[in-house]
Parts: sequence; structure tokens; C-alpha cells
Amino acid sequence: MENNEILISGAGIAGPALAYWLRRAGFAVTIVERAPAPRPGGQTVDLRGAGRTVIERMGLMDRARAESVDQRGLALVDAAGRVTARLPADSFGGEGIVSEIEILRGDLARILYEATLPGTAYLFDDTVTGLDQDADGVTVTFEKAAPRRFALVVGADGPHSVVRALAFGPESAFVHPIGLYTAWFTATGETDLDGWYLMHNAPGGLVASARPGRVPGEIKAGLSFRSPPLSVDRRDVAAQQRILAERFAGVGWETPRLLRAMRTAPDFFFDAMGQVRLESWSRGRVALLGDAGHCATPLTGLGTSLALVGAYVLAGELGAARGDHRAAFARYDEVMRPYVRQAQELPPGGAAGFAPLGRLGIGLRNLSVRQMTRRPLRTLLGAQFAKAGNIALPSYDAAATSV
Repeated sequence: MENNEILISGAGIAGPALAYWLRRAGFAVTIVERAPAPRPGGQTVDLRGAGRTVIERMGLMDRARAESVDQRGLALVDAAGRVTARLPADSFGGEGIVSEIEILRGDLARILYEATLPGTAYLFDDTVTGLDQDADGVTVTFEKAAPRRFALVVGADGPHSVVRALAFGPESAFVHPIGLYTAWFTATGETDLDGWYLMHNAPGGLVASARPGRVPGEIKAGLSFRSPPLSVDRRDVAAQQRILAERFAGVGWETPRLLRAMRTAPDFFFDAMGQVRLESWSRGRVALLGDAGHCATPLTGLGTSLALVGAYVLAGELGAARGDHRAAFARYDEVMRPYVRQAQELPPGGAAGFAPLGRLGIGLRNLSVRQMTRRPLRTLLGAQFAKAGNIALPSYDAAATSV
């Protein structure tokens, strides 16, 4: 019997979305995930543009809307908590900085995970440790499970992808920092957000933010700062929190409260922002998807759309290629490359626009937000936000096949 088994590394958003469409095309799918179960919580992600269309084609839009987070928009605040600029969520047709449909990453991942059951096999609390390719398939070794044979392997395991490192080379060759570090975590408290995503900029390229969670009293907090690369272990939470405490010492607004909440947050996450760039998203029988292949950074607001659209296209091309994975991978690149290229263009100002260093820059940034719904900024920003839909999604009618 010819092999039609595909292994996906990563059970976030891209991995289960790919599994859903691969199962529809007749493939046997296994997902390996380092976490012991689907990861709950996390920050909000946007459903916009073509990513929203993919969710609609999956028949999951009603569920996504039911679990979306109610946010009124973005509001910038000064050190005393006074609002200096607002951008409502319905600006730019609901496709602005805060989109019409915002959903916690964990909630979207759970919806996608449940949509893959019972036809998808999951290996939780495990990870890939080796890939041995030949003409007929890939022998995969795992940290815990016994070695297995697959026709194809897809890395959907984020910007620090294990699959990419094994099949393509070291992370340093593909991840390009943009000069920003960010921490995300969940806090609870008495901060009155009034439904707004509140953001405070402080001199030195510091940004503190708080936005509503889905549960009453839950706050999704963020602390970001501009910096050249730091030598801090990604797994050393204590060191990361010390860096944040030192950087944000003396910053006003709700920052002291957020720093206290950071210490006990169950989902604290800290990382450098960087873009992933590769000339090809496949090597032999291994392909990359989502942030593993083309992370655009959270500044673009397009990471979820790229993951969902990429999953749809990759599965569709594999199904349409009738067993020729080389042709499928080439078409995947051909369809997705222009979409990814424009998505990786940072908003005006890039890191400096998000986190200005001085008070003058902060003032100009506040002024620009107040002017965003007026020309000429409305035209400029409208083009930025429209990128989420700038792809003609193919229609696939794939039959079961082997690879």
C-alpha cells in the first residue's frame, strides 16, 4: 500500500488547520505537539481578510464569533491614564489595528483542534528529534515515541521550528530580528479597560498594554521594548522577568501593577520579534507552514491569516497534485509567495513607529493615530490593512491520494 501519511509538527493554529484540509483530501494525518495538551489562553489574534474566508469555508465562523473577545478598539494613554488617541474597531471596515473579530489564540486553536477530531492522531508531550529522508519517505525519530515512517513532514512549529532546524539549518540563517522584545501574559485586577485595548508608550522605546480577555476581570497584558539582541535563554523565565522589571522601572500608567501580575502569570511568554525568511519552504519531503516558514511579526497583524491561508493552500495543492509532492510544494510557493511578501512589509515606521524612543516620537505617533481615519493616512493605512485579503484563494476539489 502506498504511503499517504503526513506528520505535522505543531498543534497551534497552522497545524490543526492543515490537518483539517488534509483529512478532507484523503490523507492520514498525525500531529506531534511538545505541550501536554492544546495550549489554552494566550493573547488575542485577528480573523481578517482571506484568513476569515478560510474559517468560513471550514464552517467554523459561527463558533469563532461566539468565542470572540468584545473590544471597542485601540486607545493610547499617557502616564496618568488619560486617553490621547483612539481608533475604534469598526475603522477601516473592521480590518484596522483591532479587527472586528478578535479571538484568544488558545480558543481559536481549540476550535481548530476539535474540528480535526476524530480523524487526526495526536502525539502530545513529544517532539521531533530526527528526520531521515529518502526517495520514498521520511523516517522520523521522536523524543518519546518510537520512530515512524511518513510520506511527508510539515513543520508548523513556530519561529523557533525544530523541523526547520533539522531539515533546513540553524535558526540564525532564517530568523531576522527587528529590534523588539515582547512579553505577553494574563493578569487579573481592577484595571478599568472599558472594552478598549489600552496602550502606553514611554521614552526609551517602551510599550505597556492591556486589553480585555474573554472572561470578566481577565486582562491580556503586554510589555515590549526596543533593543539589539540580548543574550537571554528563552527558557529562563526568571531572567526574562528581571530584564522587564529593570526596563520598565518607573514607568507610569498601570505598568507597576502589570509587573506585579507578571510574576505569577500562568502563561508568561517572552521572545524577540523577528521575521522568518526562506527562499524555499520545502526541502525534499519536508515543508514549512505558518511562522515556521514566514513569520511576519505581530506588528503586521497578519500572522493568523498567513497560517490559515497557507494551510488551506498547502493541503489543496497536495490533494490536487495526485501524488506528486514536488509539484504541490512548488505550487504552494507560487500561490503563497506574493501574499507572504506583502504581509512581511511592516506598517509605516516599523519598530520605531510602534515603540518611539523619545517624547517627540511618542507625540507624533499619537497624532498619527488621531489622523488615521483621515486622508492621506487613511489611504496609506487602508492599503496596509487590505493586505489580509490580497490573495485570490483557489477552489480545491481534492481526491484521496498517496505521496
